[in-house]
Amino acid sequence: MAKALGMTPRQTVGMVLTSVAVVGLIGGGIGLPLGLALHAVTGPAMGHRAGLDFPSAALDVYPAPELVLLGLGGLVIAVLGCLAPAAWAARTRTVTALHTE
Repeated sequence: MAKALGMTPRQTVGMVLTSVAVVGLIGGGIGLPLGLALHAVTGPAMGHRAGLDFPSAALDVYPAPELVLLGLGGLVIAVLGCLAPAAWAARTRTVTALHTE
C-alpha cells in the first residue's frame, strides 16, 4: 500500500521497522516484569519443594544494567524478525504488493 502511495524502498523499510520497533519495545516492557515476577515465585517454590531455602543473593541475579539490556531484547528480536519481510516489501513491484494485500 505504501509503495502505491509513492514511498521509496528505503521509506518502506523504515516504516516497517518503525512499526515493529514499537511492538518490540512494548513486548520487552511487558515481558521483562512478568518474567521477573515468575522467577520470584517459581524459584523459591522449587527450592522449598526440594527442602532448600535459597538466600536472596541466589534469587536476585540480575543487576539493573542487565535488566535494561534484557528489556531491549524484545526490540532486537522484533527488528531482526521483520528485516526479511521489509526487504521483500521494498523490492517488490507495486502491482505484486497490491495483489498480495
